[in-house]
Order: sequence, then structure tokens, then C-alpha cells
Amino acid sequence: MAKTLELDLVEISPKASPPVCKILEYKKFLYEQKKRDKVLKAKTSKIVIKEIRFGPNTDEHDYEFKKKHAEKFLREGAKLKAFVFFKGRSIVFKEKGQILLLRLAQDLEEIGKVEQMPLLEGKKMIMLITPKKK
Repeated sequence: MAKTLELDLVEISPKASPPVCKILEYKKFLYEQKKRDKVLKAKTSKIVIKEIRFGPNTDEHDYEFKKKHAEKFLREGAKLKAFVFFKGRSIVFKEKGQILLLRLAQDLEEIGKVEQMPLLEGKKMIMLITPKKK
């Protein structure tokens, strides 16, 4: 039938039983499939991760300044990766770093929720916060 219509026999779903085939123009089929894939790719949301870095002895003013930036990032819909970087002998202040990150999580509770609690990885203590859905 395909030869008489001067078209191609295209297998649509080979895993079905019996396999589904259509008689159509193969080039046109490929073009439409690429077009559909492009539309689907455009609809998917891209996850943006913003980082905020603290020290274990971060001052109150610096904390407030960085907290404002964190709020802005979460309102824009980006994930927030807050971390305390311990350099040199400041690793002895692990508790201070954890308290700082938990305080940030508590302050941002209205607009974001904690995805990953503070976790020490090498010289960094990392916490992930995701924005709440509106």
C-alpha cells in the first residue's frame, strides 16, 4: 500500500503487539517529532542553584545582608545552597556554623523549606533550601 501511494511505512511503536505502523512521509514525520521534542524541552523548568557563603564568625550585619539576598533568590524561584566555609583552625567552630545555618533556615521558613539539613563535607557545612510553591 505504501509503495502504491509513494510514501513510507513507518513503525510508530515497535514494543506494542502487534507493532503499530503508519503510512506517511518519513522526512515530515521526523520534522514533526523534532518540533514536538523542542516544545517539550522548552516547557521544562531549569533548576537554578544560587550559593551564599558564610564564615563561622559572621557578623550580624553581614548575616542580615546575605539573608536579604537569600530571600531574593528564593522569591525568584532558585534553590539556595548556603554554606559555612571553615578555613584553617576555624574548624573547631563547627557548632557555630551549624547554629548559623539553622538560624538562616528558621528566618527563611516562610518562603523556603529545608531540603537538606546542615551537613559537614570536608571544610564546608552545606545546607540546601528550596522555594515554597505559591
